[in-house]
Amino acid sequence: MQQPPDLAALRAPIRFEAELAGRPLRFESTWGLFSPREIDAGTALLLSRVEVPEHADCLDLGCGYGPIGCTLAALAPQGRTLMVDKDFVAVELARRNAQLNGLANAEAALSNGFEHIDPARRFDLIASNIPAKVGKELLTLLLYDARARLNPGGRLYVVTVNGLREFMQRYLRNVFGNYDKLKQGPHYTVAMAER
Repeated sequence: MQQPPDLAALRAPIRFEAELAGRPLRFESTWGLFSPREIDAGTALLLSRVEVPEHADCLDLGCGYGPIGCTLAALAPQGRTLMVDKDFVAVELARRNAQLNGLANAEAALSNGFEHIDPARRFDLIASNIPAKVGKELLTLLLYDARARLNPGGRLYVVTVNGLREFMQRYLRNVFGNYDKLKQGPHYTVAMAER
């Protein structure tokens, strides 16, 4: 019989530090969430291109354990940042990571897209690392809802795998009337649309 793995070690929180948009941040994560041991290349690329006014009200859509939202909150200390995800474990960790980094202007909540966000709430900036397998239907809802929830002049920043680049370009032009490819790397593309 094979020696069992160290289950206690596997259950322990994964802890690491990262510098995102010039800010040193600490994170706790766990197995089962996206990129639990390090910041993935798509998120890093997105955060290298996002422009965040210090008073911006921000939304991290599909926040995972919160690397995008925590960075937005750090860059916009005079604004408020909301992080949402449909996974309760992700929301719990995003909340914990905001506290870990002293980001009192950040909160995390459970929501499938915009479904459980106060309908009256508006944002200056929405950012998302959109999963490759999100599906056209959900993507349509997310983009139209994002446009509706942005303040005039507000911006949507997205990062996708390069295979979705042309699809995203077409959709952002249809929904927002504009599209700006900010950076294309070997695997990911960062795009922005403005309301």
